[in-house]
Amino acid sequence: MTMDSSSIKLAELLRHADDLDKIPAMKSEYIRKKATVDAQLRSGLKEQLEITQSGMNGITDGQRTVQLIKEEMMKIDKLCAEAQNMIRDFPNINLVSQTHRNFSAVETMRKNLDSFNDRLAQVEMLLREDDKDLENMPNLLTVHYELTQLRNIRDDSMEQIIRADDAGMQATLEDYFARLDETIEWFDEHVGTIALNLINVLINGNNGLVVRLAVVLHEEEKSDKRVKALQEALKDHKEMAVRFQSITDGAKTVRGYKEKFLQAIKINAEGQITETKQAFLEDPSKLEKNLKWYFNDLNAVKQGMVPLMPKKWKIFQTYGKIYHQLMHDFLIGMIDDPNTTSANTLAILNWPEKYYKKMAKLGFKQDELEPPILDGRESELVREFRQLIIRFLDQWIDRIFKTEQKDFADRNVDGSNLDADEYGYFRTKNLVDLWRMLSEQVDAAGNSERMDVVEGVIDAMILRLKTRQQTWQKMLDDEAARYYGNTPELEGFQALQDWLVATANDQIACVDDNEEEGRFAYLTSFRQKFEPLVSPVYLERVDVEISTLRDGYVDLSTHCIAKFAQLIFAVDFKTVMPDFFTPRWYAATAVKQMVVTFEEYVGDYKNVLHHSLLDIFIEELADELLIRYLSSVKNKGAKFKRQDPFKDKLFNDVSTAFEFFNNNNYLSPDVAETIKQKWKVTQNFLELIEAEKAAVPEVFAAFKAEYWDLQLSWVEAVLRSRDDFDRSMLNAVKARAASIDVIRGLETIMSKVK
Repeated sequence: MTMDSSSIKLAELLRHADDLDKIPAMKSEYIRKKATVDAQLRSGLKEQLEITQSGMNGITDGQRTVQLIKEEMMKIDKLCAEAQNMIRDFPNINLVSQTHRNFSAVETMRKNLDSFNDRLAQVEMLLREDDKDLENMPNLLTVHYELTQLRNIRDDSMEQIIRADDAGMQATLEDYFARLDETIEWFDEHVGTIALNLINVLINGNNGLVVRLAVVLHEEEKSDKRVKALQEALKDHKEMAVRFQSITDGAKTVRGYKEKFLQAIKINAEGQITETKQAFLEDPSKLEKNLKWYFNDLNAVKQGMVPLMPKKWKIFQTYGKIYHQLMHDFLIGMIDDPNTTSANTLAILNWPEKYYKKMAKLGFKQDELEPPILDGRESELVREFRQLIIRFLDQWIDRIFKTEQKDFADRNVDGSNLDADEYGYFRTKNLVDLWRMLSEQVDAAGNSERMDVVEGVIDAMILRLKTRQQTWQKMLDDEAARYYGNTPELEGFQALQDWLVATANDQIACVDDNEEEGRFAYLTSFRQKFEPLVSPVYLERVDVEISTLRDGYVDLSTHCIAKFAQLIFAVDFKTVMPDFFTPRWYAATAVKQMVVTFEEYVGDYKNVLHHSLLDIFIEELADELLIRYLSSVKNKGAKFKRQDPFKDKLFNDVSTAFEFFNNNNYLSPDVAETIKQKWKVTQNFLELIEAEKAAVPEVFAAFKAEYWDLQLSWVEAVLRSRDDFDRSMLNAVKARAASIDVIRGLETIMSKVK
């Protein structure tokens, strides 16, 4: 307890003057409590010191025992060496003895090798019999015993030939024993099958098979311990290893059957955990039901398997440890899994209490189960619940966008890799999934029953929807850039146009409410979804963001249509545009050809483009044509000669364009009038071309007064296209421009003509 907290505690106890009389009693109480705590500390310290001392004594005794063993081994070695000198003719006796032993060993090896294939064939026959009766495998122990003998024969023979350093004979023996490895694998498959289905074998009452498996594993465990002990003993006494080779008969390597058995328990449980995970993802409310097998398995082990296995294995505790670790890994994995929903996380947070109660009924205390089922992250998970939902949100949006990128990249297929809605309008494939995911995450946030969680999640969603608008625009613009330039690529061009239309339709679907039919766009439905979950103050603030987001959808939709129009000029009219206002222009009918192309595009897309965008599409075509037309004064060779009929040609071009806009059945009267007003700028353009030199500055001034954002660089290009251009004309215009007090207003078409 810190000084500050002590002061606060005293302040609470001594609030009134009368409380001062309590000080002696309080002092006595604190002294008594301190004495109790001191006694507990002394007792605990004494116990820890005794445990530590006991451990140190054990280590000392162990070291003393190891040293005694080393000394005895050295004595034995010394006695062996001395005995050789004490016995007369010992070298000759030893040689005869070694010769006899070698002869016996060779004779035994010869017999083993002669009978090896017959014995192996007998084992294979037994395995085939077990294959026909996998539920009982009556030959399991016999097969194991025979395979152990054959393995020892193989290992002894290979060890001898390796010491002989005969590579040719070694290869021959390896070929001879190759069939044994296949048989061992066959046997291992049988053992693995039993181990993987051990719970079912137990439940079906086949105790005999369980016992036979236990015997096999027990014998293999003893063999492995013996091999490890020999390896450890010989590791630090290599000089003695050669002398004691005779005691190394039997297995030469650790086979690890016990470890494989434990691994099989884990693999079997992991398979069921995987099924549980899938079901849990589909329905988070049924976690307890989906984990019923977990506790049934442990109960089966406790009731049926414990009496059938060696006690030293502590098989029930072993299963409990493995299963608990898997449960821990499963839950932690779910928490960190990007596919986990917030509903899953809530179910996980509520699971530990139920889990520990069930384990306690089986006999497992909570402090015995390590690690803690959620690593002690419960409070952290609650605090980070909002960030968890936002993280899932980001992962989903990223995954959806990657899918959209792939669909966009693979658009050169029939249908351009797009869908169509109930009205036949082109649509991308993933917009519905995006809004469905957002709705699910709003539900997840709402399940927390905390407004601050919901409001934070909604803020994150709006921010990411705005970013998504920008990302989509960049992706489409980057792809469209491939079709500009002197040698544009044509592959995927029409599919790109389809995607521009589909993207524009998507944006309208986000904001186009039909209140009469009671059908609301995605954005409105989104707002309706979270409205009851947030505070009125927040709702007032977020409505401003929703309005901005709505404007962004409209802007992106218009941008897509404008990009479509620009691409038509970049690809379809690429060879036509450079001829405008050059000598070739007078004989050509370029505008007529363009109008025909416009009609074809409108006819092709009128049924797949959202009806509200058709006016915008035609208006964008008109704007782009006007911008490109006026900008053509910068074409190489563009020149207006006084004697040429440029005025008539200009009138003919404008009339042809107007004919398209006037007679278009799909264009609303308001938009048609807007287009006409924009095209009136061609009259100012004509006046700038045909005005007398002296009048040009005032013509420019009138032009500038009507179109405040008129670009001086474009005016200079127009003047230079006149056949009577000289520097004084340009200087006069610049001087007049300097004297004009520009009154800024709404952007006009001339802001785009540069």
